[in-house]
Amino acid sequence: MWETEKLRLPEGGLFTGDTQNYFGTQVELLRSGELAQLAMQHLLASGSNAVPTDKEGRMIQAQISVEEVPKSSIVVVGAASRDRAFSQAYLNALLNEYLDFKKNLRKSVADYSLASMSEQVLRLERELKNEQDKLTAYEQTNNLAILQEEGNVAGAYLAKLETQLSDSQLELKLLKENEVGQPRDGTGGIGTTAATPNAFSGQDEGFSGVAGNERRTAAREIELLRMERERLSKFLRPKHPRIVKLDADIERAEKLNELFGAQNKKQLEASRQILQSRIDGLQAAVREWQANVMKANGGIAEADRLKLNVNRIQVVYDRLLGLLQTIDMSRSIDQETLAVLQPASPAVRSRKKEAQRAAATVLGGLCAGLGIVLLIAWRDDRFTSFSEMTEEFGDVIVGQVPELPRPRGQTRTLLLQAEDDRQTYAESYRNLRSALLFLPASVERPKIMLVTSAMPNEGKSTIASNLAHTLALGGSRVVLIDADLRQGHLHELLGMKREPGLAEALEHPEDLDKFIQPNCLPNLSFIACGRVLSRPGDLFVGSALEQVLARLRQQFDHVIIDTSPVFASDDVATLAPRADGTLFVVRSGLSRSGPVAEALELLSRRQAKILGVVVNGANTGSRSYYYYKDAEYYSPSADHVGRPPGKAGKAELPHAT
Repeated sequence: MWETEKLRLPEGGLFTGDTQNYFGTQVELLRSGELAQLAMQHLLASGSNAVPTDKEGRMIQAQISVEEVPKSSIVVVGAASRDRAFSQAYLNALLNEYLDFKKNLRKSVADYSLASMSEQVLRLERELKNEQDKLTAYEQTNNLAILQEEGNVAGAYLAKLETQLSDSQLELKLLKENEVGQPRDGTGGIGTTAATPNAFSGQDEGFSGVAGNERRTAAREIELLRMERERLSKFLRPKHPRIVKLDADIERAEKLNELFGAQNKKQLEASRQILQSRIDGLQAAVREWQANVMKANGGIAEADRLKLNVNRIQVVYDRLLGLLQTIDMSRSIDQETLAVLQPASPAVRSRKKEAQRAAATVLGGLCAGLGIVLLIAWRDDRFTSFSEMTEEFGDVIVGQVPELPRPRGQTRTLLLQAEDDRQTYAESYRNLRSALLFLPASVERPKIMLVTSAMPNEGKSTIASNLAHTLALGGSRVVLIDADLRQGHLHELLGMKREPGLAEALEHPEDLDKFIQPNCLPNLSFIACGRVLSRPGDLFVGSALEQVLARLRQQFDHVIIDTSPVFASDDVATLAPRADGTLFVVRSGLSRSGPVAEALELLSRRQAKILGVVVNGANTGSRSYYYYKDAEYYSPSADHVGRPPGKAGKAELPHAT
């Protein structure tokens, strides 16, 4: 199938889609269930044997694959099923139904658009008719030409009235200014009177008349006389005859000016009243003609609005009508750009793709599994091998205790007995005993040893108990103390009583012998944890602990103290500096390097002496574990009896402790 060339009609409506995801959409459409159902219906309609069935009577389904040829517009569509002939027929039917489906889809889209557009055209046609009817009715009741002429005439006359009103108002203003310039105190008002002729110099008659001319003449004479007097006063005294004569002339001129002013005032008042009446009439006429102009303009504006509505709806109507015709034409034109380049070829079975898919699946699974394993290994900081512990702690490891399988129903590993058949397990504790008894000469032999761990469930209590048993079996006087006053359980392992114990001994150190319990072993004694206290840590900071440890140091060869984990309480940090040394227990497969390092750092800051690290739960099946694996060495044989001296077997060697 390929994308062909199609003629584009500029005046036609073109179908568009999402060009960015075009081929992806077509691929999903070819794989859709709707087209698969249409193809099956097409095959069923073509003949009864067109669709084969399996043994259970169900129709065989075909799988569709779609691939786009790079740098081209060709798409390769394939079909795979159990029947070769069916695959070919199904693929041809699918492509035909695909092209028909797109054609019908575009037709339905065009029909929907055509119906929607037709509805809009009808609506606009009704609106256009209504607006045209309104315009026609308005034109029938209003002559637009007459309204236009009336508006022009009214506007011209209104402009004339406004001009006359403006002139009258100006005259009234000048007249009022002339009234203000009249003398009111009988002194003459020379300055203002001289300005009056300038204000009315353009009037032919009316405001001033004869009296006005005489008044202006008197004002000029007064001004000249004053100027002459001011000039002579600089050289002559006030009593000089010429100055006296000028003063008399000025007084006579001012009286004459007052007479003329009284006559002119009456004429100005009459003129003002006439002007005010004229202004009132002009203002009334202006308001009347303004209303006439607004009425004419309102009628013309209404006509323009109706014409504008008709034109606006007409433009939209014409555009939609053109689009409607275009859609109607485009609906009958095939615009499909995809066509079948080559029909389906006969089906050929291909095992190459199956092998590729299987290989890709296996490789992907291996990569995913390897990635998960690496991620888990990277995030898991638990100690899983002796080499990891050696790398972390170096020569600090003083012993390894192997992991023993527990019988069904047993929750705890049994403690060592005098005749214990767990040779590997027993030898690991003997090795730990030797490491503690035969320390380097520079290190003082410890008598009081504290056993702890970083976190719970790492086996410190079991190691403390078995170490005490091993030391007692070697002939040393040993006392085992359960210093975990919160959750101590050594009494359960040994089958002893919990009370009285260490809690009571720290309260009454003088009666220490009352709290020491004998054990089944002759050299082993036990001090239980005692009763439960609300604040057991307070007992370890007093002098009573020093008294108890001092007495135990005198009575016994070794004092083994089992405490709580470092991160469970602060008791270890308080007890560790009082002991001669501390054994730190690390359980393989459970202890994490982070907490272990922090716990050792905390003990070091509290001045605790670390004797070494004991690895609990060591894997005896690993290559790095070589200790005590030879089971035949511990099995006495009858062949060994009666051998001559110097040829003794392994069982005849003396047992070293």
